[in-house]
This record gives sequence, structure tokens and C-alpha cells, in this order.
Amino acid sequence: MSRRFFGTDGIRGLTNKSPMTAEMAMRVGMAAGRHFLRGDHRHRVVIGKDTRLSGYMIENALVAGFTSVGMDVVQFGPIPTPAVAMLAASMRADLGVMISASHNPYYDNGIKLFGPDGYKLSDADEMKIEALIESDDIPLADAAHIGRARRVEDSRGRYIHFVKSTFPEHLRLDGLKVALDCANGAAYNTAPSTLWELGAELISIGVNPNGTNINDGVGSTAPQVLQETVVASGADIGIALDGDADRLIVVDETGAIVDGDQIMALIGTSWARRGTLKGGGLVATVMSNLGLERMLASHDIPLIRTKVGDRYVLEEMKARGCNVGGEQSGHMILSDYATTGDGTIAALQVLAALVESGKPASELLRQFEPVPQLLKNVRFAGGKPLEAESVKTVIADAERELNGSGRLVIRPSGTEPVIRVMAEGDDGDQVRRVVERICDAVASAAEHA
Repeated sequence: MSRRFFGTDGIRGLTNKSPMTAEMAMRVGMAAGRHFLRGDHRHRVVIGKDTRLSGYMIENALVAGFTSVGMDVVQFGPIPTPAVAMLAASMRADLGVMISASHNPYYDNGIKLFGPDGYKLSDADEMKIEALIESDDIPLADAAHIGRARRVEDSRGRYIHFVKSTFPEHLRLDGLKVALDCANGAAYNTAPSTLWELGAELISIGVNPNGTNINDGVGSTAPQVLQETVVASGADIGIALDGDADRLIVVDETGAIVDGDQIMALIGTSWARRGTLKGGGLVATVMSNLGLERMLASHDIPLIRTKVGDRYVLEEMKARGCNVGGEQSGHMILSDYATTGDGTIAALQVLAALVESGKPASELLRQFEPVPQLLKNVRFAGGKPLEAESVKTVIADAERELNGSGRLVIRPSGTEPVIRVMAEGDDGDQVRRVVERICDAVASAAEHA
């Protein structure tokens, strides 16, 4: 049975268009709240958000939904996604909610749900919540048992304290010049405070949110300003978070971008040398570069691949007992510290390695030579272009051509009407030709659907 509302990372869409309306948010609160009314204790949900203008609307609607079924609500205000996960568990909440569309523009928004253990919900839980959303009769609390709502003003401070505790006690960031881009998003306050308290000299970007400038020319998906700032200021390293701060991209002192694969390679191999890498391997998605897989193999570290989505990385990590996993896009899950991706915690691991090594970032973070890889998106209006025989034929031909020298990954996006076509291999020209042929076939099939 397919899901109507939940994608690979919660519910997401254009604000004030289905499913991201105030009415839907209230029903999500009612349904999720009802689903987690278990036991006879006083039930609690914690809610955080990023800096989008629509966060006020979605938050108030969720509060109405949760309180109507008898759940008390604790509101944090703007705070990173991983902070919601951490505080949900710390405050013994039955549920955690993050209002964010991550790296999307301000006019999108989303709802991410975390269970009482701080982990994202399972597919089974999401299906049950969907069934309640679509039901005609969600049981409401009687008048005496309607929930209460309150704000916790020190939530950011609690999160900053926790994040700092993951940084090695014997190290400081004194003398390190760090350019930090917070995407005008959820970490605009917490990330600069964390690095400053650890001693870093900071150059801050994207720390003046106004409701509509989140991810607008800043952040991990738009690192150009950070690259320029690092070079112009002579910074030792640049860190770019996304809108909800659950992922990061690094820029070395030359202005070159360092993606999640290189960060995973650094953390995975350094933890293996220390004997703290668990589960016998590192977990990443099918999108991670073949060069990462080859490099890890040279250190006798298997790379376990999952389908795209940090939730699937985490599921595999839990199943195998692994403590390092992530995505090329910058989601880093370090389960010794967090139950979900945390860009700030991952950044601190990188900065700790930089301080300890004494090497420039360009040397430290070039862990392997990436295999030529090309990813293109084909937007479509409707239908299922990947099911067209013409597309299947082109894909089969491409797989035969790459056999033994590369990989092919083709998938529909879980958050927008886009087909993602990725190929990689030792021959860059071959990779480009393969991707272009498949994209043309997908576009043609979509046009005639």
C-alpha cells in the first residue's frame, strides 16, 4: 500500500497548497497525537521549527490538533531538527515534531515526526497515521482533558550544551578561523554560539533570517558565498548547514567544496583507527561515489548501501549495529551521539580532526579521488515515465555499457515530481553520454504520457 502524504522525509509541499495547509497540519496533529496516546500517563509532544514565515501557521495548527486529542504541547521555536529529536527523548515526550522543508525555498514547508526514542517514525507508524488523517472520526478529548501548551525558552541552550559535549574535552578551536553559513535557517543562533564557545574565530553568514530568506543563496545547497568568503578572509575552513541543520557541506581553505562522501571517509577511517567504529562497516546510500567504496575497501571497511533517504541509512545502521552513516548530500548520522543527522555535530568531528592533524583542510579532507559522477534531474508533469518500454530499453543498454566499470542509479524523487538520473564510472565521457541518453528518453516518455 503506497503512502499519500508521507515522503522520504515526512510530509512536504508548497505552503497553503495540499497537503501543506493549516487544515492538514491540524489533522496531522490530531492523527499523530491519537496514534501516540499510549498508556495512562500525561502525554506530551515537543515542537520545533525553522525560520520560514509559514512556520507560525503550521505550528499553531499542529498545536490545535494535538491539544484537541489530549496531548500537552511544548514549543521550542526555531531550533535544528536534531535538537527536536534529542529533546524529545530527553524530555520523555511521546512524540517530536519538526516544522521544516529542509533545504527547500521558504515557500515550501514540511512536517517531520520523531518517536519517543528520538528516531524518525517507521513506515508502519506513518501508514497508521495516514489512515487516521483520512478517517472521518478521530476521537477527541473531553473538555476536562484537552491538552495544554507552553513554550520552553532555554531549548537552544540545552541543545548547545549537548552538542559541545560531543567535542573532545582535550581540544579547543582557539586560533582556527571558521567561516560558518547557517542558511538563515534553524541553526542561525545555535551553531555560531557552539563554535564561539569552543574558541573558534568566526565569520558568520546566513544568520539573519527574515521569514523568506532561508536557503536563499546561502546554505549547503548554495555554497558559492561561503566559498568566496573563505578565500577572501583567509579562513581555515568553511561550514555550510542547510535550513534545518541536519546536514552540512564543507569548504576547504582553497574554496573547494567537500561533500558528504569525503566527510564520511574521514570520520569512518579515523574512528576505525581508534577502534571505535562499530558494526563492521559504514552505511551510505546508492548515491555515494564509487571512489568512497573503493577507498574504504582498501582499509578493510565494507560500504553498505541503502536506498536514498537518511531514514533508510539509519534503519540499516540500527540493524547492523553501525555507528557511522550518511549521504553524499551531507547528512551525517553518528549514532554514538544522535538519532538523526546532525550537521553541527558532524562539523565538530571534522574540526576536531583538523585541529589534531595540523594539516590544511584541503589535504585532510581529500580522502579519495572521486570517480566521475553525473546527476541530472528530469522534471515531469504526470504519469510514470520510468515504466515506458522505450525508457526501460535505454536503461538496459546503459547498464550493459557500464558493466564492470561503473554504476547507474535512476529513481523518482520522494519530495518532488522529478526523475533523478545518476551514472558514474572511470570514463567521464561515457558517463555523460549515458546520462544524457537516459534523460532524453525519460523526457520524451513524460511528454507523450
